[in-house]
Amino acid sequence: MGARGVKPKGKVKIKWSPEFAYAIGLIATDGCLSIDGYHIVLVSKDIEQLKTFKHCLGLDSKLAKHSSGHKKRDYFRVQFGDILFYQFLLGIGLTPAKSKTIGAVDVPQQYFFDFLRGCFDGDGSFYSYWDPRWRSSFMYYLQLASASKSFIDWIRQSLRVRSEVIGHITKDGKGSTYQLKYAKKESLKIIKKMYYSDTAVCLARKKEKIYKALKLDKNARGW
Repeated sequence: MGARGVKPKGKVKIKWSPEFAYAIGLIATDGCLSIDGYHIVLVSKDIEQLKTFKHCLGLDSKLAKHSSGHKKRDYFRVQFGDILFYQFLLGIGLTPAKSKTIGAVDVPQQYFFDFLRGCFDGDGSFYSYWDPRWRSSFMYYLQLASASKSFIDWIRQSLRVRSEVIGHITKDGKGSTYQLKYAKKESLKIIKKMYYSDTAVCLARKKEKIYKALKLDKNARGW
């Protein structure tokens, strides 16, 4: 209860939907819960992503420049206070300083791939190349990175159940980040479910990169 027994009113409508689940995925990867128990912050170099995030949660917060000592390019952030939404995030598995501690997130099954698409737009990547060892062999990989092994393990197990894919986990050169990777056939299974609709909210540049690469794979055409 707030001052004088008045119940606090949240800025975010807490109701699961594809857009809401996508926004939760962004928070789970690129977002931050302040230790004050009130503010939520999302930082990105993509203004488009932040505008989409605001739209998904119905926010009118302004975009602000975000400075970081080790990042040379410009970043931007959305910051807003909502104690009810903050408590909701705690209830589904997010915490302050979550980067190394986040594990399973309580997302309704029907919105898992919307959540995953948000995670991918936050800390995921896609890359492709022609393999020189075999003539006309085009390879591509879908990857999600996290400093939390528990989170990566949960995502992997969830995808194993929902898409019958296995993937593999590696560490980056510094040994501080786990990378969950899926090659070609397995990545295509995931991509089909993440981008199940042309109108699904997403980061356009990542989607376009994937679609451009898939046009070079004869087994992926027309999916």
